[in-house]
Parts: sequence; C-alpha cells; structure tokens
Amino acid sequence: MPENTPQERKEPRRAAHEGHAEHGGHGAPMDQTGHEDHAGHAAPMDHTGHAEHAGHGAPMDQTGHEDHAGHGALMDHTGDEEHAGHGANVSHVGHEQLFRRRFWVSLVLSIPVLLYSEMLQHYLGFTMPAFAASQWIGPLFSLIVFAYGGVPFVRMAIPELRSRQPGMMTLISLAITVALVYSLATLMIPSTEPFFWELVTLIDIMLLGHWIEMRSVRQASGALDELARLMPDTAERLRPDGSSEQVSVQALREGDLLLIRPGAGVPADGRVEEGESEVNEAMITGESRPVSKEPGAEVIAGTINDTGSLRVRVTAVGDRTALAGIMRLVEDAQQSKSRTQVLADRAAGWLFYIALGAAVLTAIAWTIAIGFNVQVIERVATVLVIACPHALGLAVPLVVAITTALGARNGILVRDRRALETARLIDTVIFDKTGTLTRGEFGVVQMITTDGWEQDRALALTAAIEGDSEHTMARAIVRAAQDRSLPLPPVTSFEAIKGRGVQAQTDGHTVYVGGPRLLEALALDLTPELAEFTARASAQGQSVIYLIQDKEIVAGLALADVIRAESRKAVAGLHDMGIRVAMLTGDSEAVAKAVADELGIDQYFSEVLPEDKDGKVAQLQSEGRRVAMVGDGVNDAPALTRADVGIAIGSGTDVAIESAGIILVKSNPQDVVRAIALSRASYRKMIQNLVWATGYNVIALPLAAGVLAPVGIVLSPAVGALFMSLSTIIVALNAQLLRREQLGV
Repeated sequence: MPENTPQERKEPRRAAHEGHAEHGGHGAPMDQTGHEDHAGHAAPMDHTGHAEHAGHGAPMDQTGHEDHAGHGALMDHTGDEEHAGHGANVSHVGHEQLFRRRFWVSLVLSIPVLLYSEMLQHYLGFTMPAFAASQWIGPLFSLIVFAYGGVPFVRMAIPELRSRQPGMMTLISLAITVALVYSLATLMIPSTEPFFWELVTLIDIMLLGHWIEMRSVRQASGALDELARLMPDTAERLRPDGSSEQVSVQALREGDLLLIRPGAGVPADGRVEEGESEVNEAMITGESRPVSKEPGAEVIAGTINDTGSLRVRVTAVGDRTALAGIMRLVEDAQQSKSRTQVLADRAAGWLFYIALGAAVLTAIAWTIAIGFNVQVIERVATVLVIACPHALGLAVPLVVAITTALGARNGILVRDRRALETARLIDTVIFDKTGTLTRGEFGVVQMITTDGWEQDRALALTAAIEGDSEHTMARAIVRAAQDRSLPLPPVTSFEAIKGRGVQAQTDGHTVYVGGPRLLEALALDLTPELAEFTARASAQGQSVIYLIQDKEIVAGLALADVIRAESRKAVAGLHDMGIRVAMLTGDSEAVAKAVADELGIDQYFSEVLPEDKDGKVAQLQSEGRRVAMVGDGVNDAPALTRADVGIAIGSGTDVAIESAGIILVKSNPQDVVRAIALSRASYRKMIQNLVWATGYNVIALPLAAGVLAPVGIVLSPAVGALFMSLSTIIVALNAQLLRREQLGV
C-alpha cells in the first residue's frame, strides 16, 4: 500500500514545529507507562460491568432496597425472562418498563375494587349498581391484582428471608399477604370487614414507588466496553519484503513490525523503529498535548497517531497492553466499590420486627382480655397491614425522582443514586487537571513585545505564519488571534526549518517563528526582559514561542493548557463547604504547582501515571477520607470507580462517563459544588420523609393494637387506611419542597 498519503506530504511543514513541543516540561517520560506491569491481567472484552455498577451484582442481603433482594427473583417467576436479573447483561430500562406496566395494569384492575368497596361508598356518598355476583367483584379483582402486582414482591422477599435480613420486600409481602388471607376469610366470617381496597392500593403504591425508583437509577454500565472501543479492529503489518497487509488486531504477535499512518490508532504497545510523529495520548495518559515520537520511543495501544508515519515494533499485545491493564483496574475498582444500604430498607427491616412483635403482643393481650375470637384476629391483621405504610415505600423514591430532575436542570446527571447519597459525606475532592480544571487545549496565556511592537500586531503576524499548520500550539496561536478578531497580514515564501520552526516573508521582511532551538540555529540571544519572561513562563510549566523579524526577537508568546474560568470559583466553593481539594495530573511538577497555586488547591500529585491515579485515590481513602474523583479521560476511569463518588465531566471520553456515578454535562467544575449541595439537600428530605413515614407507625401501630381500647378508642382498618393516605400525602408534599432548593454557587 502506498505510504505517501496527503497527510504525510504536509509533514515538512508540521515537522518544523517539532521544536515547539520540547520546552513545556509537560508529562512523564513515555517509557514509564508501566504497561508491562499488567501483563496477563486482561479484563474480558465482552464484560460490561453490569454486575458491579451500583452494586447490582452484590449479594441480595447487602443491597436490599436497591436491588430489591434481587430483581432476578421477580423476573424469573413472572414470565418476563427478557429482563432477567440486575447481574445480567440487560438495561435498567427493562426493569423500569416492567414496573411501569405492572403499575398501570394493577391500577386499572383496582378501580372496580375501589368502586365496589362499601366503606368508600359510605364515606364518599355514592352507590354502585348491584347485579348478580357483584359482591364478588372486590375479591376477584383483588386476587388478580395480588397475583400480577403482589406476588413479585413475595418472590423478592424470599432472598431477604433466606439471608435473615428482612427489609422492604419482606414488610410489603407480609402486609399484602395478611390483607389478602384475612380479607378472603372475612367472606366466610360474619361481622368482619375485608381489606380488599387497602390491599390493592398498597400494591399500586408500592409498584409506583418501584417504577419511580427504576426510572431514577436507570443506568447503562459499559465502562469496559468503552475502553475496548479505543482499540482499532485492524492493523497494517509490514512483511519482510517491505509490503504491507491488513490483519486483525487479534492476529498480532510480539515482534511484528507495524506501519502506523497519520490519524490511525495504535493497535498494540510497541517501540518506534523508524519515523517521527506526534501521538495523542490524552485518552490514556491524560497528557494535554501530543507527545513527540522518534526512534526508540514507546507507543501505547489505543492512542492516536497525529502527524507523521511511524514504524513500530510490537512489544505487547492483547491482555499485556497498558490499555488492558487500565481495563483490569476499572474492573477491580468496580468490584471493590462499597455498597451502602438504602435508608428506607433499614427502616423497613426494623419495622418488620416491630410489626411482628406488636402483632404477637396484640394477640396475647386481646386473648387474655376477651378470649380468642374473630376480634383478636382482626386486631392482629390490622396491625400487620398498617405496619407497611404507603409513605415508607414512597419516602425515598419520590425524593430520588425529584432530585434527579432537579439535578438534570442544573446540568447534573445522576447515574448511580448511591453516589449522590454518598456525596454529602465527601471531605476531599480530587480533580484531574487536564480537561477538568483546564480546557485540555493550549492557549496563549501571556505575551511580551519589544519597543515599537504592539501585542496585537505581533500576535496577528505570528498567527499568519502559523495559519496552515495543524500543530497544537500553532492552532492555539491562530485561535488567540481569532478571539481578538485580528486581521492577518499576508505572508509569502513560507519555508519550514525542520525541528526548529518556520520562516516566511512579509512586507519585505524575513520573519521566523519557533522555540529555543530556533534561537540556537539563528545564534540569537534573549534580551534581559525576554529572558525574565521566559524564566517566569518556564517556572509555570508554560512553553514559549518567539517571533523574530530580520534576526531580531520582537515578541515572546507563552502557551499553556488554559485553566477554565470556573475552576477558581469551584475550588473556593468547596473550601466554603469545608471540603479539601486535591489535583491529579500526568504533567510535570512545574505545571502542577503553577495550576495548584493559581487555583488555591490544597494538595497536588504530579507526573502521575494512569495506573497510579487509582492508587492515589486509594491512598487518601486509607487515611480515612471520603473521596470524590472528578475526571474526563480513560486514564481517570479506574480512579472514578475506585473513589467513593466518581464525577465525570460531560465533555470527557465516554468511558469516563460510564465509570462515574455523577455526570456534569456542562463541563463546569462549579457543578461539583452544586452536586454536593444537591446531595445534602436530598438527604435532608429523605430523613424528613422517613421521619414522617415511620412517625405514622409510631402512632398507628399502638392504636391498631388497641392500647387505648380501655377508653373506647380502637383504630379500625378503615381509619388506618385513611392514616396511610394522610401520611403519603405529607411525604409527597414534603418531597416537592425539594424543588425550591437553591444550588447556585
């Protein structure tokens, strides 16, 4: 295949800028990638991480409400095998659709039960037409609702009981089963009231709560898939006779010689044997600018060749590559991620034992008082049914749904509900520098000109000379001129000075643009002012480009990764919340220190390799800190999943987003502050709702048990149902107040 592509024919002009890249001091040496440390530890490419994200693969007794003791139990026994289990390779959309379908069907089937309920007819003052067997409408439709919408809860309670950790599913199952059995028994026992309408409304409310919850926590766990997509499918392998062939990446072996064309992905780790180019390694190492490659340099699988052709000798393939090592770290981090138990499920667990205890005491007390009869059974059934208030099932899901919507309006997407719950406890936030605190692109950050030269004139002339170049720094200079709307003067006789810079003619003058190597070639010395400017810029990790006219240095331009305007406010906002701020970067000590000093960051880690980012998070966690990691690149993915809370900048690579529990869609670091504020506000509402929901039981359970019976006050099932409704209304209204929270910083 021909090698002299159009991109390569541009190479002389691009190569002239290679001298620009050597003075910023950015990034650790590429031969320190450490990719061989992960030899033989491949993460399976077909693994999507569904079993790890948000703890879906956790034992059912650990997650309870989140997994509902295993949605797989629900799916396996209801004929909806297409939605099998959280641990399966399926989307949460399936679970959401299943609960939505069951809710609407059950709600429709509940209408006849409500209409033919004697109690509701009495309280609301209406009468339904009677016909043959109309008395069986309530029992028949209640049985159907129980079988379709209630039995799944019973199925989901089985793992809770097996693990001896009863939770929400057990409590719901107890209430609806007792309500059904008792209500059916009342059909044959005179002077007793059935619980049919309470039964169907309880099932409907619980299905609604689960539907809301599934919609709120819906997520797709494809972090490892996104990592795998970085690898090209094919490679161009060179034969001994110099010809080339297209082969699959799986066919590559160590020692193969590959041709990496401009714009192509690197299919395997290797060492450059011939050619010079720049390679974009940001998606792997986090280095903000392309890294120059020449014979002897290492290249990493999954990175993108930029400017020239490279001949690379393969040193690692498949599961021995650095990318495979990162995939292994992501998988390990997912598996080791702590799993928190939902507040409502804890309350339900305690309430289950309280309800059983209250039912036993009620049975004993009433039997002693009046002897064992139908009234005793009614009291016990009332206690067990009332023990599961509608409000407790909605207390958390309603807050979650509103929190999710409120976050979305503020540019905060919640992929993992427990990540948002944990965010309120965060005491340390680690930012990845490149693409998070900075824009991930070079810009002109300061300039200096000699007497007789205005900055706009110098910038316009430099941009005119660099106009056609695709070099990162050249594009930054052109962009700076465009931002100032500067007209560019005409230039002619462009000529590249390989490895040093460029020269051209303008208005009868010979002009040059380049770095320190260009000054050496032209035997030029810096003036004291320019030398001071250069020293100051170098100390801050900035690269300096010089404009030279007629062998006289007339301007210096310092370029660096541009810090986002919002970063300083974000750091200050976190400090106001009592949160410590740290920074991780693959850049040099000088660059890291300059950014940290400018933003007021408490702690920074420089020259951090991809696999070490994960370790830095673990290090802070070992010190007892609750850590949130904010990043945007593939190299951030292990750290994002290892952290207590992973927060991805939305403009980042897909894998970073897939590895995070919270996504900032506007790429604004200030949204980290908003996310934590939202977490704290959400938690307050959850606690308030749980207090309301359980407070109902504090009052209703003793009354249902009959503690005030000696003074003539006995809570009937009908009044208990009204209390249920009141508690639910209070919880719903209180959750709506969350919409008034101000998250601005």
